[in-house]
Amino acid sequence: MQVLPAPAGTGILFHRTDLGPDALLPARVAYVSQTRRSTSLAGKGVKVVTAEHLLSALYGMGVDNARVELDAPELPILDGSAKPYAEAFLSVGLLEQEVPRDVLVVKEPFVYEDTRSDSCITIEPAAAPSFEVTIDYRSEVVGIQQAGFTAGDNYAREIAPCRTFCFFQEVEFLLKLGLIKGGTLDNALVVDEPKGYLGGKKPYFENELARHKLLDLLGDFCLAGRPIQGKVTAYKPGHRVNTQALKRFLDLYDER
Repeated sequence: MQVLPAPAGTGILFHRTDLGPDALLPARVAYVSQTRRSTSLAGKGVKVVTAEHLLSALYGMGVDNARVELDAPELPILDGSAKPYAEAFLSVGLLEQEVPRDVLVVKEPFVYEDTRSDSCITIEPAAAPSFEVTIDYRSEVVGIQQAGFTAGDNYAREIAPCRTFCFFQEVEFLLKLGLIKGGTLDNALVVDEPKGYLGGKKPYFENELARHKLLDLLGDFCLAGRPIQGKVTAYKPGHRVNTQALKRFLDLYDER
């Protein structure tokens, strides 16, 4: 995979180089094809799997335009976080392009509730963009965790290092579904209820799991195609809820 500069107005564009020069797919929520444990995109004969961590790093670090070249469908899991991406971007630097930034300004409150998961996402007008996440798995180990990210916060330091996670009792079921085949204790935190974390792993932050859910939320909201100026509050978010809420929000925004 290579992440390359792109002209203003390009947005985030995936190019499957193994499929030819025209195998291009914009990173837009309209192309979301699968949201079980990750966010995948498909359309125009192109498939891109597990895109959320890269998209989170791009969104969290304010990158509006980039061309992502892949020679296979799935993005690398790396260490289960967005840290390697953020560090790579910082190592080469970011260019401020000489055109006004296209921002989606929230003008009216929006609420999306999902009774299936007891989740809720609200998007409200605000002078500056911000994201707040609350998670509750009824877990003795995890507890109720919260995390936030506001314009001006250091994404690379505070959010990017936070690793993906699962519960030990989920592992066999997920493997039967053909998921987490590349999962190891080197790229995921595994909650072993009620003992702690499998393998003696320790979270980087007391609320690392909430921060990772925030990382995922930023990646999914990158699929809006432009930064959102508003306050996003998510209770028990997940890829399915994130992307469905975003689709509905954009539909209503376009209608207005």
